[in-house]
Order: sequence, then structure tokens, then C-alpha cells
Amino acid sequence: MPTPTLVSLSRPPLASGAGRAPLVVLLHGVGSNERDLMGLAPLLDARAFVVSVRAPNALGRDAFGWFSFAVETDGTRTIQTAQAEASRLRLLAFLGEFAAAHPEVDASRTYLIGFSQGAIMAASVLLTEPSRVSGIAMMSGRILPEALAARAPDAALAGRPVLVVHGVHDGVLPIANGRASREALSKLPVELDYHEFPMGHEVTAGSFATVNGWLTRQLDQP
Repeated sequence: MPTPTLVSLSRPPLASGAGRAPLVVLLHGVGSNERDLMGLAPLLDARAFVVSVRAPNALGRDAFGWFSFAVETDGTRTIQTAQAEASRLRLLAFLGEFAAAHPEVDASRTYLIGFSQGAIMAASVLLTEPSRVSGIAMMSGRILPEALAARAPDAALAGRPVLVVHGVHDGVLPIANGRASREALSKLPVELDYHEFPMGHEVTAGSFATVNGWLTRQLDQP
């Protein structure tokens, strides 16, 4: 099998389930790498095949991002839309490549869990290519207007589970971003689960427990 185009680390299932293993893909934030969220892998549902993916754009030593951006004086962010789109396409390609290289994985049961920029990418994939993922969890992220503009028809999005968790003290992507995601997603026929936590731009024990509980509920479905 050809080598996937994105670097990743993986954790095979720790427990056997019925049939092939569902796939959980972890997407890190800007300035990090695939080792970051991989620290959560031992705590995730043992039935899942977990893979943590490195973003394609090098920012420095061991630092990568899905796209570049600039913060304006009023706090708004201007992103490199071409980079974001290229990363979305590379992530979609990676999902196909990884499934082809791992026949023990059930690609029809793929869940994306992203933090910050990784959450942005997860949302972009779900909104534009909902047939490729079963559901997503967004941790401290936001939704790009470009992804909403290019979203799939409602019928394709219907019933897709989406979890949004955000910190009310987030100083990087303020809580307004989480609430904007809630507002946008509530207008779509997805199954939205939204939670706010007394935290900053981070993953806490409480927020991760919510993510893992959400994942377990998805995997419990026949």
C-alpha cells in the first residue's frame, strides 16, 4: 500500500468489538503536532482505532498548522483560504489512504475530534463532505464562513452528530466563536450537542470526559 500523504501516529483498538474497528481521527491545533493529542488516545474508547494526524504546513521545529492566519487590530482573523482548502483536501485524501492501508478499520464509521484549528478542519470536512465522516467533536474551534458557504445539502447532513465544547475564558478563540458555531449548526439538520466549560483555550478533564462520553455513545449505536 502507498504511504499516506500526511504523517500520523496510531493506536490500534485496545478491546475487540463486533466487526471492524471504528476510526477516530485526532486533529491538533496550530503550532503543535501529531504527538499532542495522541496523549489522549489511551483514554479514548478502547474499541476505536485512533490515529493522530500532523497538519501539512511547517511553522517551525515540531510546529505545524492547517493554515496560516493574521489577527487584525479588532481581533478578527484573516486566514489563508487557499491553505485551508488544500489542507481539507489533503485530510480527505488521507482518510481514504489510511482506510485502504488498514482493512481492519471500518471507514464508514469515521469520527473526527479536533482542537482549535483541528476543530476548524473537522467542521470543514463534515460540512462539505458529510458522507466521509460519521460525526465530529469540535474542541475550542470555530466554523469557517467558506465551509458554510460550500456546505452539502441538508439531506446529506441530516442526523450527523456534532459535539461542540468551548471554554468561557478562552483568550485565543473567545467563547463567541463557540456560540457562533452553536447558532450556525442549530440551523442545520445535524444532531448538535453543545457544552461550555469554565476553562481557557485548553482540554480539561471535564471537557475531555464529555468528548469521550459522546464518542462512546456514538460507538454504542448499531
